[in-house]
Amino acid sequence: MKKAVSVLVTVALTALASSLASASDPSPLQDTCVAIAEPENAVFMNGKFCKNPNLTVAEDFFYSGMDKPGNTSNPVGSAVTPVNVAQIAGLNTLGTSAVPTEILTVLEGTLLFGFVTSNPENCLFTKVLNKGDVFVFPIGLIHFQFNIGHTNAVAIAGLSSQNPGVIIIANAVFGSDPAIDPDVLSRALQLDKNVVKNLQSRFWWDNN
Repeated sequence: MKKAVSVLVTVALTALASSLASASDPSPLQDTCVAIAEPENAVFMNGKFCKNPNLTVAEDFFYSGMDKPGNTSNPVGSAVTPVNVAQIAGLNTLGTSAVPTEILTVLEGTLLFGFVTSNPENCLFTKVLNKGDVFVFPIGLIHFQFNIGHTNAVAIAGLSSQNPGVIIIANAVFGSDPAIDPDVLSRALQLDKNVVKNLQSRFWWDNN
């Protein structure tokens, strides 16, 4: 009887250890996983093969045509224009972390969009978007939008979170409360200490 109990306890502990070992981090293991149809020299993730990150381009996160009406010459008189991983290959595997993926559609104007990958590559991807164009910012990467047109611009953003947070770099670095020691920023950013103090003295506007 003792032996049977011992075996049972051993089996229970083994099962528990196995269940703990199967836990995983839902965050992506790399900055991007652009979907491709050709599996040669690629990694399989989320039902799609990933392009070599070194071959990734800005167009992988871009779609144009949301300002064009679909063909409604059908019995129901409507048309759906899908914008998913089949249209924007860069959407593959995005949106699995607390830091949300962001997708923007330009309604009016001309905007310069861009993002930078993580260390050590720090690769910059940029794309100029016009009315009807769509762009995706991968999870957790520094990104920006800048109006390069001669009129006001309007864009709609969608984020993969019910309560997405925002970190504005300049505000966080130079407008923290209390302020970060200027010596720290001077060393980290390789700036003169007086320049750092000047930047910290400014009012950093939160545009949210």
